[in-house]
Amino acid sequence: MINTFRSAKTLRNLTMLVLVTGLAACSGAPRIEPTGINDPHEQNNRKVHAFNKKVAGSGNGGGLAKAVPVEFQTIIHNVAENMSMPQVAVNSFLQGDIQGFGLATSRFAINSVLGFAGMVDAASEFKVPEHDTDFGETLYVWGVGEGAYYELPIIGPSTGRDVAGRVVDLFTNPLSYALESPEKYVGTAAKLTDRVLKNSRRSDMISDVLDGSTDSYAQARLIYLQKRRYELASRTGTMATYDDPYAN
Repeated sequence: MINTFRSAKTLRNLTMLVLVTGLAACSGAPRIEPTGINDPHEQNNRKVHAFNKKVAGSGNGGGLAKAVPVEFQTIIHNVAENMSMPQVAVNSFLQGDIQGFGLATSRFAINSVLGFAGMVDAASEFKVPEHDTDFGETLYVWGVGEGAYYELPIIGPSTGRDVAGRVVDLFTNPLSYALESPEKYVGTAAKLTDRVLKNSRRSDMISDVLDGSTDSYAQARLIYLQKRRYELASRTGTMATYDDPYAN
């Protein structure tokens, strides 16, 4: 009886989410592509930027990443990626991206069964390409504007639209309804840990790019906005070339 009630509640929550977000999509205003920098919270953002550089180990050779075995880092990344796939599938569906929905669903099914609950990326061995998206991108597709620039603790640079997307994404992953505590939080914890380790691995490169400039905060802001706008514009075929200075 309890399981039946829980299943019905989960189905109702997911149905309501799809209906509400679908209505929001229909009422979205025409998208206006941003060109400048909207940073009304710069003073606080700079404080968070300084904190994030310390967490990433910028300038000290990525001490955190060096202290964690590479094999364990790979497992964390694989688990984070796999547990995000149901969320990616939902967002792909809301964007009308049927191919992306199929890719996310296939990767989750293969890696969950053949990849030991996602610890191994078996889907790539079967030539299933990676696919990623989020509710921030869904909002972009619906025509929601970029909003102000933010730098978030640990997560890093973002925009008002993407901050809202991150909040909604806390509820768009079906696993958060299907799993019990504490298993339902494994994906979120793995994703945050993976992000910290990734930034730590790239700390020397980040230090070279940011600390080599006269203003590391302004440089990080510019790089993020250019990269994010390029990624989103690529969906509409209006993209220009972009060289990621953080790329390995």
